[in-house]
Amino acid sequence: MIGIYAENSEGIFKKAVLEAASYAKSLGDNVTAICISKPNEGEADKLAKYGINELVILEGISSFDAQNYAKVFFTVANQKRLQTIIIANTYEGKSLAPRISVLLNASLATNVVDFPNTTNGFTVKRAVFSGKGFAYVNLTRANKVIAITPNSIELKENNTAISVSTINAENNTKTTITGTSKTVGKIPLTEAEIVVSAGRGMKGPENWGMIEELALELGAATACSKPVSDMHWRPHSEHVGQTGITIKPNLYIAIGISGAIQHLAGVSSSKVIVAINKDPEAPFFKAADYGIVGDAFEILPQLLTAIKSGKN
Repeated sequence: MIGIYAENSEGIFKKAVLEAASYAKSLGDNVTAICISKPNEGEADKLAKYGINELVILEGISSFDAQNYAKVFFTVANQKRLQTIIIANTYEGKSLAPRISVLLNASLATNVVDFPNTTNGFTVKRAVFSGKGFAYVNLTRANKVIAITPNSIELKENNTAISVSTINAENNTKTTITGTSKTVGKIPLTEAEIVVSAGRGMKGPENWGMIEELALELGAATACSKPVSDMHWRPHSEHVGQTGITIKPNLYIAIGISGAIQHLAGVSSSKVIVAINKDPEAPFFKAADYGIVGDAFEILPQLLTAIKSGKN
């Protein structure tokens, strides 16, 4: 039996959960999703679109506590006799996957970036060394926990009927959330398919209007290099790199970023990388699929004009 952890983000199942559903459905016909707290109206239908047969909602838990979440998830997974669990490798998923694997006495694979090969055993492809390489790992235990990297798995529609049930879970949380601070009105970096990022080449925070305008035109998220966040030109929540957020968008546009190895470690898994830099020797050009040598302050206005005219 196969299950997924359906992360409930303010009542919504985001793309990473649907990717987990697609991955799970590729392994078998009967897939159960377990989520904590009631989702919004119509969200169960989203899961059904990608092949989920059953949704189990656990109510009565107040706030996120990885240890408590793992225990209540395990209780239901054990009752449903789920042997293979698929989890999106989000912040919650990274906390839950190892705990659930211990409770299930399961093989664990994180940073999985492709559907498994089941021709000879059960082999998964993992990103390793900060995305600079891949490891092919054979999971040998009957129980398996697989954490997939967001934006790595192709969404495959597989419409099915879904049943929904609710269980009152015991709330043994030891964590109390006293407040939250959230970015409003922006696409989360870990979910963005297009990311527009900039570095010190923008010369100051007052010039970020062009970056935000380009992101708006492309429907993209904005990001920055570590020096930019360290100088408080941009919030730390936008810092991508080895010591920041690791992302895997379909398109990553780097503007005025030299391409130090620490930055590349966080973005090298992007499907297409475009680098814009006036230094022809910038390291980013060696990693980029496309490169433009020139002054960002001259190129960006032309790029914006071209994109806008293409929409008309």
